[in-house]
Amino acid sequence: MTFSEVNTGMPIFNSNRGTKMKTLLKIFFLSTALLGLLALPALGAECPRGDLDKRYCDVNGDLIADTPTDSSKLVDPSTLIFAYTPVEDPAVYKEAWSDFLIHMEKVTGRKVVFFSVQSNAAQIEAMRSGRLHIAGFNTGSNPLAVNCAGFESFTIMASLTGHFGYEMEIITYPGSGINKVEDIRGKTLAFTSPTSNSGKKAPSAILKSKFNMIADRDFEPVYSGKHDNSILGVANKDYVAASIANSVKSRMIKRGVIKADDVITIYKSQTFPTTGFGYAHNLNPALKLKIQEAFFSFQWDKPDWGQQKLVPTTLKEEFSKSKEGQFIPITYKTHWAVIRTIDKANGVSYACK
Repeated sequence: MTFSEVNTGMPIFNSNRGTKMKTLLKIFFLSTALLGLLALPALGAECPRGDLDKRYCDVNGDLIADTPTDSSKLVDPSTLIFAYTPVEDPAVYKEAWSDFLIHMEKVTGRKVVFFSVQSNAAQIEAMRSGRLHIAGFNTGSNPLAVNCAGFESFTIMASLTGHFGYEMEIITYPGSGINKVEDIRGKTLAFTSPTSNSGKKAPSAILKSKFNMIADRDFEPVYSGKHDNSILGVANKDYVAASIANSVKSRMIKRGVIKADDVITIYKSQTFPTTGFGYAHNLNPALKLKIQEAFFSFQWDKPDWGQQKLVPTTLKEEFSKSKEGQFIPITYKTHWAVIRTIDKANGVSYACK
């Protein structure tokens, strides 16, 4: 994206992706509208719902809660509450999301407030109780948010080439005596939280299936609470090993929180989808379209009129550290299939607690 001159001689902001983005938006919005027409009211009565909580219905089979067709059950708040998954200290991300939330306010015409959550469970409960309208739920929490809180995910961050996702890594520190996964037997392995994919569910399934290693039987599990806690714990030699999301590790290294050689990777998984973004199922459909528009029209660089050039937004400054630079459309049914498979292998229930 560049500045260019028009007849007035004034600089304007333009994007060579503009035409493609408009086409993408039209296709995506039309698809969303057609799905909405297929859905019948979610009234809590007997209806197809799969793993969804009894308060929701899934008539069209997309595995997410149908939008209520009874207008009295729709919400149309003047202030929108946004929360990002607590993979690190929420204070880190409040600033990172500031430019994006200003953009969302312009597109939706509503005030948008960043809500700091301290745990995955608190984030899910906030949406279930109606206190959270828009959110990014991490990989492992996404199915719980969908089934227990009526979360509709529709987008994910990706690189400019369209690549998205991250890998689970099991890390240790130099000189720990752990050179391979089997060396963790009889020792301690730090997880993040029970609902985390890379911080608990994926490594549990992999350790069991590939290495015949089970928590409490072959190693002692401990919980750090967040990925940054686990990574710092290993770097500081408080934990001998930990399972973490390497996207978080990459951003911490680039921020200078840890050095790359503070930790050693002894296992790296297949690629998993990263944080899924979306909204509560019972938002007014017109507002949902505006929220989608805010995500897909966001420009990751912004004009600095004083310097007459483009500069990175706060979102780009943070997430370019993990090579992300755009939002792309996704569906929970397709993109979270691998995560549901892992959950099934672990005997995970989506029943609300």
